[in-house]
Parts: sequence; structure tokens; C-alpha cells
Amino acid sequence: MAVLEKIRVKLGILITVLIAVALLSFIIDPSTLEMTLRSLSSKYDVGRIDGRSIRYEDYQEKVEYYKNIYSLTSGSQAVTEEAMESIYNTAWQDIQSEIFIVPEIRKAGIRVGEEELVDLSQGKEVSPIISQEPAFRDETGNFSRAQLLQFIQAIPSDQSGNLKAYWDFLENNMERQQYFNKYASLLSQSSIVNPVELRRSVEENNVTSNVEFVVVPFGFQQDTTIQVSNSEIEAYYKKHRDYYKQTASRDVEFVVYEVTPSQKDIDQTKESIDKVYTEFTKTDNLKAYLLHNSDAPLSPIYYKKGELSAQYPELEKFAFETKNPTSLAPFKKDDMFIAARIADTKMMSDSAFVQHILLPATDTKKADSLLKVINKGGNFSQLASQYSLDKNPNVENPGDIGWMTQTMMIPGMESVLSMDKGKCQIITTNYGIHLVKVAKKTASVKKVQLALLTKEIIASKETFQTYYSQANDLSSRSENKIENFNMITAEEELPVVPALNVTEDAKKLSRYENTREVTRWIYEAKVGEVSPIITVDNKYFFVVALNRVREDGYAPINQVATEIKMVLNQEKKGDKIVKETADKIAGLTSMEAIAEALNTTVTTKDGVAFGAIGAQSFDPVLVGAISAAKEGTIVGPLKGNIGAYILKVNSRETGSFYTENDAQQRSAQIVNYQVNTLPAVFNEMGDIQDHRARFF
Repeated sequence: MAVLEKIRVKLGILITVLIAVALLSFIIDPSTLEMTLRSLSSKYDVGRIDGRSIRYEDYQEKVEYYKNIYSLTSGSQAVTEEAMESIYNTAWQDIQSEIFIVPEIRKAGIRVGEEELVDLSQGKEVSPIISQEPAFRDETGNFSRAQLLQFIQAIPSDQSGNLKAYWDFLENNMERQQYFNKYASLLSQSSIVNPVELRRSVEENNVTSNVEFVVVPFGFQQDTTIQVSNSEIEAYYKKHRDYYKQTASRDVEFVVYEVTPSQKDIDQTKESIDKVYTEFTKTDNLKAYLLHNSDAPLSPIYYKKGELSAQYPELEKFAFETKNPTSLAPFKKDDMFIAARIADTKMMSDSAFVQHILLPATDTKKADSLLKVINKGGNFSQLASQYSLDKNPNVENPGDIGWMTQTMMIPGMESVLSMDKGKCQIITTNYGIHLVKVAKKTASVKKVQLALLTKEIIASKETFQTYYSQANDLSSRSENKIENFNMITAEEELPVVPALNVTEDAKKLSRYENTREVTRWIYEAKVGEVSPIITVDNKYFFVVALNRVREDGYAPINQVATEIKMVLNQEKKGDKIVKETADKIAGLTSMEAIAEALNTTVTTKDGVAFGAIGAQSFDPVLVGAISAAKEGTIVGPLKGNIGAYILKVNSRETGSFYTENDAQQRSAQIVNYQVNTLPAVFNEMGDIQDHRARFF
């Protein structure tokens, strides 16, 4: 009975909601009911594509699929932050393609068949997805059809299923790419430049005008004599509504309290390292000592002269300029104190080309026998081919490992950088027993290994509490009202940081990284609200005020009324200036007289062509008027975008510097631009809404 009661309690709220929805169905229409149900489930959706909700579980399944592909290709189960971000985006793009983009492309009559896929993978024109895959390249780096076929033939016998999973992934990518390629080709081939357009384009670019003009700038100051009515604003908004289409964004301002160690924290850290420094200078077991007393263990890296000078000049001077260096007393560097000792000194190379024969860890007798054969002149590559467990087919000679450095090293083989060239010796690692030979190496130089005793300067609990109290004071006194927030920050001269047009997927605010939690609050809050303390990276305390909300779709007229009023005011101002200019120059017959009447000068410009790239620096109204004006006739005043123009074309010239080939290339550039805008076009067509930021 107790268990039954617990179940009833836990399900009580859900059952209540479901009953409420069921009762609603009797008194509201089906479309309203659908919206109600959608609101209950939408918080578990990562987005919508073409009217279809994308559930968190479905998206996460795609993410896990691509994580598995990443593990197969990288050989590692660990996924870096950058790789994870790429996986998230790839999974989302895959869902978009599957649900909307590929079906839309298929509506255009485009198909990709099974035989076509086989040809893309094994035919004459192999897909770049296959040819650029490292697994299918030979030792020279070129695509190997033989290795590809060997991979395909191995799929049925692979018990793990990994080979099939990866091949399915490649085939899926090939198919998608082929759809996109065909669609782009269809688009480019349908963009035909007919002979009339071609001829006109050539003519427009080969006819140039030599012109002189006068401009009366509109300026940017508001004309207080001009009035703009609400009805005019509404009419403009209706006519130009598409100008005000927007994506969801928010405007905020915030105060951030960065936790920095106090002087007391710094002094305590100095005392801490001073206490152990003397013992550090005397200990015989540096590795064990640092493990227990330092913030960082003993580094295996050896440094040569000059490598430390840029980042740690103190260590460079100690290791290479001090006579008989023993130890370096603690010094402060950024956010830590550092003391140093010379742990070891060696003559060693920067890099060595290494060969090996890998044997089982228990096969010590065979290792000794092979070492004797090699030392007597036995062919290393032949012995590696015959006995080594390492059968890497992608190396030039059997047994080759390649160039090794301190940062690109098989753990346990560090001694190869100190070995003599041509010498062979036995080394044991976690992989087994290796007969190792250094075939080539760079010149040996003196290098030192430094033992560093480090203590990071960190803020104490007391310091954290001090900053937290400051942030809490601002948040609590604001009482969730932006008016209070603004008053307090102004009175106390707190540094307020604005952040405009913050999107839902923003991970950074101003210079601050990893602010996802701040963004989530912003999108849950209402205009005028002030946040509680939001902690970022356990180092920053944010207090945020939400100023403005923009939702997906069209900006409401009240949000853009001021902007529209300025546009209309400028237009009316332009009309007024054009009329005033016309009155001032009435009856004048020369450009010089016009310029004098307008208290300005005449500008001369040669070689102005209607469609030329150089014409783009001109006001389009001026360029169009120049191309249409009769020679020797004064035209204007005309209302342009930035001023009123009066112009006269003095002469025209016809050249042949712009050819049909140039026109065709220009057309190709336009097509290329159209292809590049396809993702944005599909995004709008499918009304794709991405809400993944709510979860990831």
C-alpha cells in the first residue's frame, strides 16, 4: 500500500494535467487543443523543421550515432569540446537534410540511385568523400582503389559491425552530397543569360560618361519643421514589412564580479611555498616530492637554450645563464609562485626517425636472439617484416615508426632521443618488447629537465564570499526591477556592460566565455527583470538586467516606429531640400553658376559606367541618372540617397574592354552567390527553428 501511495503522489500532478486537457477537449476546438498539447511537450523539443517537432530523444540518438563514428575514426572514446560541438552541429544538419532539404530537392525531380552510389564509391569518378578518406590512401598519400575494395570485402566478416557502420556513414554522406551537387547544378544551368541580356550587359559596361555634378548633402540633423504622422508610419510599415523581419534576440546589460585573489591570498600562497622550498632544494626524490607538495608533477620535457626565454625568462636565465645552477627561489608569475631545480641534463636530439620490431611482453629470449642478429648486420626491415607484431601497411619500410619528438612520443621510448644513430637496443613498453633502432636524427644539443615547485594563487572562501556578497547586494536591492538596477549602478558607478542582439545559442557575452547559463536566464526572463546571481566558471558572478526582447518573425510596429519615423523624416527632408535647391537654381544655365548659387563646387568624374564595379562607390541614383542623361544637358535637381544632385554629361566614350566572357563570368558569380545562399533559403522555406541551446 505504501508503494502504491508513493506512485499516486508522484503521478498526481501529471494525471491532473491530463484530466484538464481531456476536459478542455469538450469545450475548445481541435486546433486550440493541439496548441495546448504542443505547449506541454515543446519544452522537450530541440527545434521544429517544416512544422515537425524534433524531440530531444531523437536528436540525442543522432548525436550518439556521430559520437560513435568519431570514436571509430579517431580511435578514442574521449571527445574534445571542439569535436563535441562539431558533432552537435552535424547531427542537427543531418536531421534537417533528412526531414526537409533532401525531400525538397527530390520534389525538383532529382534522384540518386543505388547504381549511382556504387559508381561514386568504386567507379571511374570516385566521390571526394571516398578519395579523401585517409583509410583508403596508400603510403604515398594517394587514393588506393585496392585498399577500398579490401575494406568493402572485410565488412561481412567483421563481427563488431564497426566496418559496416562506418561504410553506411560514408554512403549516406555520398548520397547527400550528390543530391546537393545535382541541385546546385540544376540551379546554375537554369540561370541562363539570353542574348539580349548579354548584349545589354556588354554595352552598359563599355559606354562610359564624362560628367560634372553638384551635390547638396541632406545631412543627418533632424529638421524640426517636418512632421511625420502615425498613419504615415503605419502605411510605411505595411508596405515595407519585410524590412523588419528578425530572428529572436535580446538586449541586456550586466555587472560582473570577477573573483580575484586578495593580497592576503597572495601572501598565504607565498608562505605556503616558502615552507616547503628548503626541503625541495635538498630532496633526492624530486618526482615523489613534487607529487605530494606541488600543484604540478615533474614534467618529462627537456628544454634547450632559448626555448624558455619568451614565456619564462626567469627560468631561462636560471637554467642557461647562471653558473652552476642549483635552485631558484620562489618568484611570482601571473597567478602562481614558482621555484625551480635542475632535475637532469642530457645531450639529446630534437627528433629521431625510429624503427622497431614489436614482440610479445613474454618473448624475452626471441628479443635477445634478434638483437644479436641485428648487431651482426642482419637486415632490420626484413626481420621486422618476419617477426614484428606491428604490420602497419602504410609505412615505407617494415618496422618504420617515423619521426618522434618529446611531444610525439610512444610512452616508454623517450630514450630514443638520446640513442646513437644506427644503434639497436631493447625497450619495454605497455605494448610489449621493442627492438628499437634510430635510423636518422637531428644534431644532439644540451638540454635540461626542470623540476618546478608550483603553488597556484587561488581565492580563499573568504574572498569568494566578499565578491558574492557584493553581487548579492546588487541583485537583492534591485528587487527584480531594472529601474532599481539602473539607479544603483549609476549611484555607485558600477561598470555596466551592454550586450545587444544576444541570440538563444550565444555562449559568450562581451569578452566572457562559457556564459550559457546566463543566456538561458535571459531567454526565460521578461523585459525589465533582473537576475539572481549567475555563477560562471566558478570565477565570475553575473547580475543581468533584460532591456529588450525580439521574437522570431516581424518586429512589431511599436518597436520600429522610431526607426521608421527617422526614415520618413529623412525622405521628407530630401524632398524639401530638392524643392529649395530647384528654387535657388531656377533660370541658371551653367554648372559653375549653379555651384555658386548653392555655395558649393563642381565635381568632375570621367569614365563612369552604369554596370562597372567602380560605379558602386557612387550613389546609385546618380549613376542611373548619368547613364540616362543627354549629353550637354543639365539634369536635376534629383533626390538621391545622400543628397540632391544636379549633373551634366559632357561626353561619352564607347570601348571594348568589357567582353562577353566578362559578362558570362559575372553571371557565374551571381549563380555562385545563389548556391551559397541555399542553406539560408532552405532554413526559411522549412521554417527551421533551432532550440538546441535550451539543452546543450
